[in-house]
Amino acid sequence: MVNRLKEWWLARPGNDLVFGNGRGNVESLANIWNRRLAPAQIAAGVIDGNGEPKYGLHAFRHFFASRLIDQGFGPKRVQSLMGHSGIQITFDTYGHLFPQEDDHER
Repeated sequence: MVNRLKEWWLARPGNDLVFGNGRGNVESLANIWNRRLAPAQIAAGVIDGNGEPKYGLHAFRHFFASRLIDQGFGPKRVQSLMGHSGIQITFDTYGHLFPQEDDHER
């Protein structure tokens, strides 16, 4: 994957976007959802009782944050990567996922 991204970066259409649209511009959220994420979930069988995609775009943000924490990233780094304006937002949203001091005593 790293090699493929490097190839793409070198061949990108004159901008700094990793995943731009066909014209090299920022892709709209509606297109990302309708053309990629929703069909991928449906194809993978990740659907609700109505056959609709189970997870919205915001769920992927929460998944990313939880994986950062699971991989050992500290609160300030998670705050920075998530773009939170303050550490309290990070703790209010994801505090329950960070290791607690008493976790090591068990």
